[in-house]
Amino acid sequence: MKNLKKNGGFTLTPKNRCDLRKQGGFTLIEILVVIGIIAILAVIVLIAINPARQFQQARDTQRTSNVNAILNAIGQYVADNKGSNPASMPSPGATAVDAVVLCSALVPTYIPALPTDPSLDLGDIDNCTGAPNTGYDVSVNASSSRVTVAAPDAELTTIDVTR
Repeated sequence: MKNLKKNGGFTLTPKNRCDLRKQGGFTLIEILVVIGIIAILAVIVLIAINPARQFQQARDTQRTSNVNAILNAIGQYVADNKGSNPASMPSPGATAVDAVVLCSALVPTYIPALPTDPSLDLGDIDNCTGAPNTGYDVSVNASSSRVTVAAPDAELTTIDVTR
């Protein structure tokens, strides 16, 4: 009788002790279910984060910054030269810009280096020799003579700024 009260109402035998030890672990099915749930959650998190889109947004943010930097440099040039655009600026209505002449008019006085599109992966152009391809378009509006700088290779949105 003493044995029954001490051990929760039953007598411990060698067979009962083995049964108690076996009940303490997880089964293979339980472990596989948990791994499956973790894998599903990881896929959901990767879809939510979407690294490719994050990189596209980062490149577009860099393009917006570059467009504003080029436009600010042109604006400073215009302010210092009594309202006249750099010699390489197209006449109102034209769209072609001689990047070499524009670069030599702006670098290094108004901007340390002419920025290039992040997808070109050239780095900034601080030497204006040759025919630098910045990846940005500069144009002048025919009616208002306002300068527009655009990033035609933008990935998610249209990037153009006019001043």
